[in-house]
Formats: sequence, structure tokens, C-alpha cells
Amino acid sequence: MTADLPSSPRPSRPPWPESCQGVLLGLALGDTLGAPYEGGWLERALWWALGWVAGGGVRRWSDDTRMAMDLAESLLACGGLDQEDLAQRFAASYRWHRGYGPGAARVLRRIRAGQPWQQANRSVYPQGSWGNGAAMRAPVLALWPFPSMQALAVAARQSALITHAHPEGIEGAVLIAIATRALMQGQSQAEVLMQVRQQLQVKAFDEALALAGNWLAQATRPTAGEVAASLGNDITARTSCVTALYLALRHLQQPFAAMTEHAIACGGDTDTIAAMAGALWGAFHGATALPPLPLEQREHLQHLALALASRSDA
Repeated sequence: MTADLPSSPRPSRPPWPESCQGVLLGLALGDTLGAPYEGGWLERALWWALGWVAGGGVRRWSDDTRMAMDLAESLLACGGLDQEDLAQRFAASYRWHRGYGPGAARVLRRIRAGQPWQQANRSVYPQGSWGNGAAMRAPVLALWPFPSMQALAVAARQSALITHAHPEGIEGAVLIAIATRALMQGQSQAEVLMQVRQQLQVKAFDEALALAGNWLAQATRPTAGEVAASLGNDITARTSCVTALYLALRHLQQPFAAMTEHAIACGGDTDTIAAMAGALWGAFHGATALPPLPLEQREHLQHLALALASRSDA
């Protein structure tokens, strides 16, 4: 059992458009800040060479933000979730220099070549990918006016299935989407964890969620190494989604920079963990609380967020 989480002071809930911008900009900032520190020395060296916007001295974001934008653009163009449209957008946007994982790259190239996504999503891994690629883009779904948490969870599963057919990869997307919506609604740490547990259909995340809840309830402050060792810092949904959620909840009363620094210190899949945590933190605080750092395509990200916000009567 998870200990009861104490109530903590929190800012007034930001207006819905402000919160929507916080999600997308927080995701992109976390991605941008975390990307140079992902993986081993060879991966880092490659990103330090490639991870710049031409002519501007601004850091690139990775595939995490690109696929989140694809999802936002698809929702707006189709008036809701359309798996066929989304699959084609994912495939058309694929560029190797954005840091797509090798499995995702093969799936997207096959979709681009004409293979139905229903086949491509199991063409690399017969059981489907259990990575965090579906979860990293899932915060966007929380901005669309799905009428309930249950409806949001269904949409998260449908969105994930295009690239991630394994139950853990799918439910990782549910976890992050539900947590994002709960934080946009200003829910407490305990309420967020409860909402997540109510919607998950696999037990793979139970132990990590319980540990994260206990740490938060007891005001325990594990080191980055302890977080990585206990919750994970890898590319799988099971070893990254709860990590990102814990980091966001732990740092709700602290600056965005403190959270991203902790995510980077955890090592491993730093860009995706920081992107998911950044979206969650931004959902709670709104865009004006984010640091005013240079950000690739900031205006377009803001436009997408505001367009999504306009579809909601929240």
C-alpha cells in the first residue's frame, strides 16, 4: 500500500490555454535540454554535432517533440483521433537526424513505403514495441476534449498502437496522458496517482507507482542514482514513464530547471524522460512559469497548443 500523500500548497489553476501551452512547450523544452545528455559518449557526440538549428545557434528538439507535433496536427486536421492519418504523418515526418530509435525508424520507413501500420507495428518486434515512444507524445492527447478519463485512455491506446503494439508500450501512453490531464485539472499528487492506477490495464507499473507514491508521501529525497536504479532510466515504457511522473510530482513546488537537471542526472534516456516530465510540470503550472529559453519553432508549438485549447470548453 502507498502511504497517504500530504496535501501541499499549489498555485491557482492556470487558464486552460495557458496550461495547454505549458504541456507542449514543457515537453519541447525538456526534450531539448535532455537530448545532449542521452546515452553513451558516442550518442552524445553525435547529438552535439547534429543537434543545432541551422544558422540560429538554437538547440534542436528530437523525435519526441516531432511526433507530439504530428499528433497535435492530426487531431486538429481530422477533428479527433484518426489512426490512418496519424500513421501517415508519423511516417512523412521521419528524419534520421531527429534521433529516432532504430526500431521506430524501421517501422516508419515501412509505413512510408506503403505497408499498413497494422502490419508495420509488429514487423520489427513480433510482440510489438514496449518502448516509451508512444508515451512521449501522449501528453498532447490530454489537450483534446475527450469527455472523460476513460475516453482519454481509449484514445491513448489507439494512438499508441500505430507504433507500439506491446501492452506495456500502450499502457505507458495511458499513464502519461492521464497524468497530464489530471495535472491540467490541478489535481494533487495523490489524486494524479489514483487516476493513473484506475485507468491502467496491466500490472507492470504497479510496483514503481507504489514506490514513487511512498517516496512522495514520506518526503523522501532519493538521489538521481537511486531513482534510476529503482524506477529506471531506460527506453522502455516500464522503466521511464513512472520515473518521469515521479520527477514531475516531486518538483511541482520547484523550478522547471531543478526538475530537468534531476532528469539529466538520472542518465539513460534523458531526452524522453525530461520531455514527459516537462509536459507534466508544464500542465500544472502553465507556459508562463517555464524558463524563457530559446526553443525551436516556439511560435508554431504555441499555435498548436492554442488551437487545441480552442476545441475544449474546459
